[in-house]
Amino acid sequence: MKISENIPISTITTMKIGGPARYVIDIEKPSEIKEAYDFAEKNHVPYYILGGGANTIATDKGFNGAIFRITVAGIFASHSGDETVITVGAGELWDNVVKFTTDLGLTGIEALSKIPGLAGAAPVQNIGAYGQEIADTFVSAEVYDFKKHEFKTLSSTSFGFSYRKSILNTTVRNRYLITSIKLKLKKGEMTRPFYNSIEKYVTDHNIIEFGPKSIRKIVSEIRADKLPDPAEKPSAGSFFKNIYLTKEQAEEAEKKGYPVYHGHDGYKINSGWLIDQAGFNGKLLHGIRVNEKASLVLINESATSYKDLDAARTEIVKGVKDKFGYTLEQEPNEI
Repeated sequence: MKISENIPISTITTMKIGGPARYVIDIEKPSEIKEAYDFAEKNHVPYYILGGGANTIATDKGFNGAIFRITVAGIFASHSGDETVITVGAGELWDNVVKFTTDLGLTGIEALSKIPGLAGAAPVQNIGAYGQEIADTFVSAEVYDFKKHEFKTLSSTSFGFSYRKSILNTTVRNRYLITSIKLKLKKGEMTRPFYNSIEKYVTDHNIIEFGPKSIRKIVSEIRADKLPDPAEKPSAGSFFKNIYLTKEQAEEAEKKGYPVYHGHDGYKINSGWLIDQAGFNGKLLHGIRVNEKASLVLINESATSYKDLDAARTEIVKGVKDKFGYTLEQEPNEI
């Protein structure tokens, strides 16, 4: 276990905004979790569980507490008939997991390629992209329960998955620290119709092979073209969630000419399109740039404070609300 003091949160999150954390504790093995908790208790400070920092922002005042980061990595496969169960350490890079599974010819998470962050954070946010989300393949997680001070297994049904949500980022935030996750995948491939971006790509490039490695390559190229690498251009990934609609709302939106996506998970409008149509595409607002090729992404170009980010966010939300009547919801968590 490694304990560091007075670490700027801007240095451990990809948006590069946020004041100091009193302590940052890197947990290298599950047996150290109780020790980290006891340290926070002894010093009378709260704790916050952080993954890779790719979906998190912090205020300028920072966090007068202890940030827990787990670094346990590793990927293991167990085969049974047509299905394969993948066990992953929470500190493993998520994209390593996708590469590992697609190399085995397994379908289920190939469209989640190149999403930044760690495997342990993936089910917390129920990450998703291009018509897939981790809830589709998630089996269970091994966790430490800070309330009962014991290790336990949480099944998929326990997570209460919904769009970009689970109980771990809503009703029981900070109660459980994930040490590993299990996914169940199978041989096969995605079936059409694909999400609009993939459908356009395969049509434009005359692609007829849709195996996991092919889809991973396609998604990787789409993301490389549209989404900046947070290591090069500070961002928190997609900053706003897409707008989900009821069937009636979807029909009304289509009457107005809005592009509505019909997927297995329901009807939705891409919030990036709404931001574009509201006139924000490519704009620099208070040091925050609205990404030209994917307006859901806000890039920290010259902002130096949370105040700058808040001003840009407020302006975008108001502009979309005034033009369309929809209220954008922020995706990143806040410390």
